[in-house]
Amino acid sequence: MISKPNPKDKYDLICVGGGIMSATLALMTKIIDPDANIIIFERLKKVAQESTEAWNNSGTGHSAFCELNYTPQQKDGSIDISKAKQIFKQYEQSKQFWSYLLENNMLKNPKSFIHSLPHHSWVTGQDNVDFLKKRHAEMTKSFMFSAMKFSEKPDELENWFPLIMKDRNPNEAMAATRMELGTGVNFGNLTEQFFRILEEEYKVPILLDHEVLDIDPDGKNDWLVEVKYNKTGYKTYYDSQHVFIGAGGGALPLLQKVEIQEKEGYGGFPVSGQWLFCKNQEVIEKHHAKVYSKAGPDAPPMSTPHLDSRYINGKKQLLFGPFAGFSTKFLKEGSYLDLPKSLRFDNLPSMWGVFWHNIPLTKYLLEQIKMDHEDRMNELRTFVKDAKSNEWELKVAGQRVQIIKKDKEQGGTLEFGTDVVHSKDGKITALLGASPGASTAVHIMIDVLKIAFPEKLKQSDIKQKLDEMIPFWNREITEENKEEFREIQKKTSELLELDVLH
Repeated sequence: MISKPNPKDKYDLICVGGGIMSATLALMTKIIDPDANIIIFERLKKVAQESTEAWNNSGTGHSAFCELNYTPQQKDGSIDISKAKQIFKQYEQSKQFWSYLLENNMLKNPKSFIHSLPHHSWVTGQDNVDFLKKRHAEMTKSFMFSAMKFSEKPDELENWFPLIMKDRNPNEAMAATRMELGTGVNFGNLTEQFFRILEEEYKVPILLDHEVLDIDPDGKNDWLVEVKYNKTGYKTYYDSQHVFIGAGGGALPLLQKVEIQEKEGYGGFPVSGQWLFCKNQEVIEKHHAKVYSKAGPDAPPMSTPHLDSRYINGKKQLLFGPFAGFSTKFLKEGSYLDLPKSLRFDNLPSMWGVFWHNIPLTKYLLEQIKMDHEDRMNELRTFVKDAKSNEWELKVAGQRVQIIKKDKEQGGTLEFGTDVVHSKDGKITALLGASPGASTAVHIMIDVLKIAFPEKLKQSDIKQKLDEMIPFWNREITEENKEEFREIQKKTSELLELDVLH
């Protein structure tokens, strides 16, 4: 429990964590309500150093163009694209917000954080080719994906991704889809720019090297936040009407300290990501695409192998992965005690249920951990046949804490998305989970605003401002409004200096 509070200003919103989520929520809140009193705490000495950092995530603008796990095949053989439509809309909301910031000179240079990069799904083997063809037929029924191309022709595939097609058997069964509208995003740079806007234009204090230790009721229907300055160990107390916990893998341990019933049963399973990155600039320049394939039968969705062009700090890179590692840390800069400390009586049934019902996943992780450099290179050679071991190096990326939730039938389920956990009154919100994460930050933070500030969103001036910022923030994208949506999409692409759909 927090005791002996120091008198401090009362805040409307405290954000815990210096990543894309806190930055997006704080900036959206200040734009719609410039008088909102906000403060942000980050435990590290810089913002955007964990999951948001460019080397620590996939750098993909997830639009469901290439990620096959968003379009599962049902038992009757049909392809369900409902999830793909959701992800598409959510990423478009992010692009709408970013373009608003550019149009209003808050962001200056779109090339500093976003680039056009064609998105491909690529498969081998006749069964997978048949699936991809069926998926393409289903997706192109929707105008959202009508520009998607499909090909089985080796010469066309070679034009799309020559590095992958080099030395291929022309008789091998393979196929790919292509979306020119795909993007690559440096979420680290984008987040740093958001915090610059918050500090310089909105005077929001961002306290680095400050760790939130506890969050307790203040006895007055609000929340008291205990914060330690890591440099000195000095503790200070802040009073706030709302608290958002957007601390990536650090969100669960902090949420477990908060006195709300809604946290019960939640657990987390940490998985670290690893990537091979190319050191040969000639090889890097031969590939300009994001190419996703299918994960193995027992592999989790997050393990989908892909060969990615990326732009990191202005330089083009080429990465392949991800490979899974295991650590009991919940953050890359965390503690090995994070996992054992997260075990509670209320989440033990969930944790045991997930372990018991996911033994193939455990086996997959063990196999991944045992891999050496040559094993990983052999995985890469399924994409790039002549990949040379001395031209690729392993880089450990960020930690991801997958959500574990209570389940009546299985005890617990392992989820690979994101979940906003919140108190009944909406004054505490916490974001758990990972993919697709950063790409859909704007959509997730719209949900947080609806939970935390429902009274604000009823005000006509604020609704009007949101309509201006994110035209489809509260509307579905349908056949009836597709022309309006396409006009907005065209304007957004032009402001972001992306390829435009003609």
